[in-house]
Amino acid sequence: MRALGRRAWQLEADLADARAVLALADAAEAATGGVDVLVNNAGTIRRHPAADYPLEDWDAVLATNLRSVFLLSQRLGRAMIARGHGKIINVASLLSFSGGVTVPAYTASKHAVAGLTRALANEWARHNLQVNALAPGYFRTDNTRRLQDDPEREREIGARIPAGRWGEPEDLAGAVVFLASDASRYVNGHVLVVDGGWMAR
Repeated sequence: MRALGRRAWQLEADLADARAVLALADAAEAATGGVDVLVNNAGTIRRHPAADYPLEDWDAVLATNLRSVFLLSQRLGRAMIARGHGKIINVASLLSFSGGVTVPAYTASKHAVAGLTRALANEWARHNLQVNALAPGYFRTDNTRRLQDDPEREREIGARIPAGRWGEPEDLAGAVVFLASDASRYVNGHVLVVDGGWMAR
């Protein structure tokens, strides 16, 4: 970005820590002079059978995947409301629509992200804020490493995707640009599925 003559900052925080999340929001506002587009993309997953799911893993997943989304949206959304414009893009999941197996905390968090997206859109659309979400399908990321490393599951998943392949992170870029741009100024409270056709099958 700097090579293109733009400004860029690198800020870091543990998004499972509420105080660190709020400090990150303050640091971002101070560095930039105002955040116009917020992409809530942090996420974690812990896999255990529901009957044995550890409470500490439940809390860690919900704190990272849901609480941080609300805190950053609330903190930075206030300033967007005051300025009369802003874009918030949350990252949901296909598990915002289904239950999954051995991932009850992740599934609960992603259902909640979809609901929170709609709730914030209902309140903030009148202030010219667009709050939407992406629901990625099966992408080759660290969160899906266990599925990718299981040859049978990897084949089963790939066989159901009409596009014939798993998603790569860059496959989300166009959807993010659309939701961050003025082209989506009348799109609000929407969960945009980016899944190679998985949900259509």
